[in-house]
Amino acid sequence: MPERKRIGILTSGGDCAGLNAVIRAVTHCAVDSYGWEVLGICKATHGLMSRPPEAIPLDITQVDRLLTMGGTILGTTNKGDPFAFPMSNGELRDRSQEIIAGYQQLDLDALIGIGGDGSLAILRKLAQQGGINLVGIPKTIDNDVGITERSIGFDTAVNIATEAIDRLHFTAASHSRVMILEVMGRDAGHIALNAGIAGGANMIMIPEIPYKIENICDHIKKRQARGQDYSIAVVSEAVCTEAGEVLEQGHFADCRLGGIGQYLAEQITQKSGAETRVTVLGHTQRGGISSPLDRILASAFGVAAVELIAQEKYDHMVAWHDRQVTSVPIADAIKDYRAVNPEDTLVKTARGLGICLGD
Repeated sequence: MPERKRIGILTSGGDCAGLNAVIRAVTHCAVDSYGWEVLGICKATHGLMSRPPEAIPLDITQVDRLLTMGGTILGTTNKGDPFAFPMSNGELRDRSQEIIAGYQQLDLDALIGIGGDGSLAILRKLAQQGGINLVGIPKTIDNDVGITERSIGFDTAVNIATEAIDRLHFTAASHSRVMILEVMGRDAGHIALNAGIAGGANMIMIPEIPYKIENICDHIKKRQARGQDYSIAVVSEAVCTEAGEVLEQGHFADCRLGGIGQYLAEQITQKSGAETRVTVLGHTQRGGISSPLDRILASAFGVAAVELIAQEKYDHMVAWHDRQVTSVPIADAIKDYRAVNPEDTLVKTARGLGICLGD
């Protein structure tokens, strides 16, 4: 049996369903299988900047209730690059050494970082600089981390979006309207494409496939001519206007993708005459009880991450490929962004179902 270790775990970037299930799995496997000590680091790398470092001991009794709980008991943040950290006086300061020192002060043998491509890139840079034994676990509702077919949180987000579409069908039919659902996904259209197919949407717009308003309106009119007097459209938040403009909401540094649903509604109403309404699903896609698939994936990833530490196979990320957990170098995993391939099976599926993609 490997020597007794003291390992840390943190959640970084945006929250999503399944994070607590990973924490539970890591703790169960590390404590039960190896007799190791597990520390949960609070607020991602911000916890390692604090003095003393913010961390809590994790035991099986404490984490056993976490399987279905949304969010993350450790807290997280998607703000503040530690290599150019914004200070209260407006200065940008390199605080990477403080994080490394925090890791050392906790006397950790290894660190499990749960994050998307951005978080994993920062954690790897810190690990390379400070000799941190890092293992990565991919999580993101966007499902855009390279070299993994699934990331934690994606399935739950798709389920929530699909349920929203299911509900919109009834109100759209009752009023003979076009209902537009704007979903998250950052620069990738995975949520929109998957939920659109699962929910029986009539139009799906994703950033990877350019569209024309004329084509969308023609599809609506064809449905009306067949006696189908309502339509459901799902649009990913990163879809641009027909002229190629990226729409954002908020001010200055707080700008976020959003507004494409309202833009499309105005264009569709103007050019087709169809009464159109918009629902922006927003952060509900991140919250709530995780789906069974996300619980299974989180559990498998958590156990596999502990096994990588036992093998001292660091600088690797666990991944899902061909119905099993594998591991890949973190550098390879985050090298390429995983957007929707326009020739993807699900794109072909959508077209075969008569769903308009706008092109």
